[in-house]
Amino acid sequence: MVVVVVLVVVLIVSLLAGVHRYVWLRLVRDTTGRGSTVRRIGTAAVWVLPLLSVGALVSGRAGAPFWLERALAWPGFLWLATLLYLVLALLAAEAARPLLRRALERRANARTDRVAVAAAPPQAAGPASVPAADLVSAPAGTPGASAVGGVLAAEATTTETGDTRPADDSTPVIPPAESPSVPPVPEPAVSRRLFVSRLVGGAAAAAAVGTVGHGTYGVLRGPRIKRVTVPLAKLPRAAHGYRIAVVSDIHLGPILGRAHTQRIVDSINAAQPDLVAVVGDLVDGSVEDLGPAAEPLAQLRSRHGSYFVTGNHEYFSGADAWVDHVRGLGLRPLRNERVQIAGFDLAGVDDVAGENEGQGPDFAKALGDRDRSRAAVLLAHQPVVIHDAVDHGVDLQLSGHTHGGQLWPGNYLAELANPTVAGLERYGDTQLYVTRGAGAWGPPVRVGASSDITVVQLASRQA
Repeated sequence: MVVVVVLVVVLIVSLLAGVHRYVWLRLVRDTTGRGSTVRRIGTAAVWVLPLLSVGALVSGRAGAPFWLERALAWPGFLWLATLLYLVLALLAAEAARPLLRRALERRANARTDRVAVAAAPPQAAGPASVPAADLVSAPAGTPGASAVGGVLAAEATTTETGDTRPADDSTPVIPPAESPSVPPVPEPAVSRRLFVSRLVGGAAAAAAVGTVGHGTYGVLRGPRIKRVTVPLAKLPRAAHGYRIAVVSDIHLGPILGRAHTQRIVDSINAAQPDLVAVVGDLVDGSVEDLGPAAEPLAQLRSRHGSYFVTGNHEYFSGADAWVDHVRGLGLRPLRNERVQIAGFDLAGVDDVAGENEGQGPDFAKALGDRDRSRAAVLLAHQPVVIHDAVDHGVDLQLSGHTHGGQLWPGNYLAELANPTVAGLERYGDTQLYVTRGAGAWGPPVRVGASSDITVVQLASRQA
């Protein structure tokens, strides 16, 4: 087991090192001059930012002071999200680099050709007749002298005896025609390779920052209400239209605090549900640090109360202490037990992570001796227990845990570990609904998986 953990750690560190080197090559080395201030700053950032990310990931588990967790969380986690989309954008741009360079090269060659054509000398004119009025007689004794346009040619003439003499000094001389000057092609301020690197790097950085900024705004704004109707064959007519507000993965911690909880509570109360179900991963931290952040849960209002089941993160944060705390806030924990609601049974099981502490889900205790002619709704944090729910005749399981993938393309990884990542699906006679959750773990960012609180409306087929 220790060997496996060491190998995983080495793999993760190697991956992070390789990814950061790639980012440095494309965004720093390829876009800056050797020894420049900008290069030194970029190189320092590539060293410091991953250290902040590692600190943000391990500080909570290492028992660091809560103020230090908060100081590391924002820059460390935001850099992880930015790094993901920066690398994706740079990889997507690799194919564009040679195309851009070739396009710029063709453009430069075409410009050079146009300049050369414009600078070419005109073709020499052939012999032309000179009007008689323009002819000027040469001085006596200078046969062979000619005048064109009233100007004597300033060249030596040959006498009949073969002697030569210059033309008369008074004769104006036509200077030889000067060749038109060829304007030089200006050298580019930067090479095409450097220009392309800066263009691609800037576009990739802008895309990554824009994506992360939009995703962060979506989390901090708070979840939106989503409504889903689920028909249950065993639900009596009297319970038709019963509404359960399902909220999961709030993840109170060093980033999301009391204001986040208050937004969630206000949204749930505005929906006026008949029952509230908090299905795990409420917190990332101890009651001592996050107890005040959870206090707005005491304001939850519904006709038949609020219920809570543990998630895996409660077992990282002291599950028993949190169960006692939420009970004090007015929520009823369902720890492998059930209650009868209007027309159906509501059951809850502990999360599978509790098995490491001798707890975990106990379906026989929660559902074993119930009347199966009644409809049963199960609260279970992780969707993976759906097969146990099917075996125990559950009609509807309400879960969270997946975050819908949270950061695209994380949804593809989530599909490998969960039977359903988000939404409603059927497994035999049991239906499973998975909410994307109301918060975020790690980076306070969601891309392609917006947060939600789902109001599940039960429908009776007898109605």
